[in-house]
Amino acid sequence: MRAPYTQLYLHCVWATWDRLPLITPDIEPHIRACILAKCDELKCVPLKLGGIEDHLHLLVRLHTTVAVATLVKEVKGSSSHLITHQVAPDKFFKWQGAYGAFTLAKDAVQRVSEYIERQCEHHANQTFLADWERTETQDEAS
Repeated sequence: MRAPYTQLYLHCVWATWDRLPLITPDIEPHIRACILAKCDELKCVPLKLGGIEDHLHLLVRLHTTVAVATLVKEVKGSSSHLITHQVAPDKFFKWQGAYGAFTLAKDAVQRVSEYIERQCEHHANQTFLADWERTETQDEAS
């Protein structure tokens, strides 16, 4: 069976509710595993997943049948459900409703992957790229 050849790369970022530090060391591995499993289920190839206690970045190669909104809704929804119903039902955990999504060319994949891998360093040193951290529309007049 023939299939289309595509190179659809997407960098997504989303935050916890009110940017609270909710991604704690005890739940982070569960969130990571859940997101990677959901990507696999959607036939998307996760290339890098990382972040800090108040947000995550996902670099993924999209499958031709998956819309950006569907991917983000599914990974956020499944990971939130897992944490609030199984892993830590006694703790508050919630993702922000909005997200950022950025398409990129194949030759930018390595740069974005390295950026995601160094999230702790970038935020500690204030060397993060503001546009790659946006999770919602901001008033351009501000």
